[in-house]
Amino acid sequence: MAPPSSTVSNEQSQVQTLNLTIIPGLPNDLAALILVFVPYSHHSRLKSICKSWKLFFSSKTIISLRQKHLPPTTLSPLLCIFPQDPLIASPYLFDPVNLAWSPLPPMPCNPHVYGLCNFTSISVGSYLYVLGGSLFDTRSFPLDCPCPSSSAFRFDFVSFTWENLSSMINPRGSFACAATPNSDKILVAGGGSRHTMFAAAGSRISSVEMYDIGKDEWVPLDGLPRFRAGCVGFFVGNGEGEEEKEFWVMGGYGESRTVSGVFPVDQYYRDVVVMEMKNGGGGKWRELGDMWEEGERWRLGKIVVVEDGASDTPAVFMLDQSDIFRYEMASNSWVKETSVPRKTSDEASVGFVALDEELHVMTHLSGIKSKECQRLRQQKRSATLLIQIYHPRKKSWRCVTTNPPFHHPLDFKTAVMCTICL
Repeated sequence: MAPPSSTVSNEQSQVQTLNLTIIPGLPNDLAALILVFVPYSHHSRLKSICKSWKLFFSSKTIISLRQKHLPPTTLSPLLCIFPQDPLIASPYLFDPVNLAWSPLPPMPCNPHVYGLCNFTSISVGSYLYVLGGSLFDTRSFPLDCPCPSSSAFRFDFVSFTWENLSSMINPRGSFACAATPNSDKILVAGGGSRHTMFAAAGSRISSVEMYDIGKDEWVPLDGLPRFRAGCVGFFVGNGEGEEEKEFWVMGGYGESRTVSGVFPVDQYYRDVVVMEMKNGGGGKWRELGDMWEEGERWRLGKIVVVEDGASDTPAVFMLDQSDIFRYEMASNSWVKETSVPRKTSDEASVGFVALDEELHVMTHLSGIKSKECQRLRQQKRSATLLIQIYHPRKKSWRCVTTNPPFHHPLDFKTAVMCTICL
C-alpha cells in the first residue's frame, strides 16, 4: 500500500492523467508548474486555447498546486462581487492587479424565493460562503413583506460548484460576520429581516451563532446585549500562545422611530460590544461605550478591516462621506486618516473594500466631480468604474479604471463584496 503522505506524487499523477501534452516539448508536471503562475482571473479565458489547457485549468489540482508552490504574497488577491440576487445573477471575480473579470456560476435556484439581498459573503481558504439575507417568499403572506433567510451556501473553487450547507439556527440578514483566525469556524451576530426597499421595516434580533466548517453545524452562543442589525464584526487576536481571540461588533441599528407618525427611521448605535472567545467557544459580552459624541455623526460609515501580518491587532477603517477614518482601540474613537482625492456626487453608492492591505474606494466615473473625469467619460462608457486605492503604510493614493461586465451600472448600496486569495 502506498504511503498516505505522497501528496506530490498524487498531484503529479493527476496531471499526467490528462493524457494530453500541456506544453509541447515539456513534461506535463513541469508545464503545470509553469501555468500555475498565471493569475487565477485569467484561467477561464485560457481554457479556450486548446483541449489540454481546458482540461488542466478545469482540473481539481490547479488550486492545490497554486497554494502549495506559490508564496502567499504571490497568490491573486481577488474581489468577489455579487451585483444583485445571486440566485439569478452570476457573481464575478475581479482582479484589480490585472484588471480582469471572471464569472462564477449562479447559486442553486429556489423557485419559491426571489430578491435576495443583505446577505453576507465571506471566504475561508478556497471556499466562498454566502449566508442568510433578506428575500421575498411566494409561500409567505403578505407577499410584499421581506423575510429573513437562514440558508447557507458554499462555493468550492476546486470543483467549481455550489453546495447547500446546514441552515443557521435563526434566519437573519444585515448581520455581523467574521471568520475565526487560525480556526475553521465562522461567527454571525445580530441581524434581522431588513430589506433595501422598505427602509426601517422588518425585525431585529440579538442572537449569536458559530458555524463549525468541519462538522457543518451551527452552535448557539450568548446573544448580544440588545437587538442589533446592520452591524460590523471582526476579530482581534489570533488566539496563539496565551492571548485569546476577541469578537468585536460595532455600529448598527436597533429600534426604529417614526417621523410624523408615518415614516419609519432607524435609531443607530454609537457603541462597541466585545465577546472574549475561550477554548474555541464564546464567552460573555462586555460593552466599551460610544465611539463618538452626540452630534459628531449620526451613524457608522462603511467599515473595512485590514489584517496586519506583523500584529495581532487589525487596522479598522471607516469611509464617512469623502473622508477615511482609522479606529483607535485604546481610546475607542475615530481619527481622520485621509480624504478621497476625487469626490463623488452620490456618496451613498460608493464601494469600500480592503484588498491586499490597501483600501479601495470604488465609484462610477459618471458620479465623479472632476474636469479630468468629465474628459474620461467622453472616451469611456458611463458604467466605467473608477477605483481610488489608498496604501495606509505609504500614505499614498493611486487610481485605476475598469469596465465591468455587468449589463447595468453597479449599485454599491445593494451589491455585496468580499475578498479571497487564490
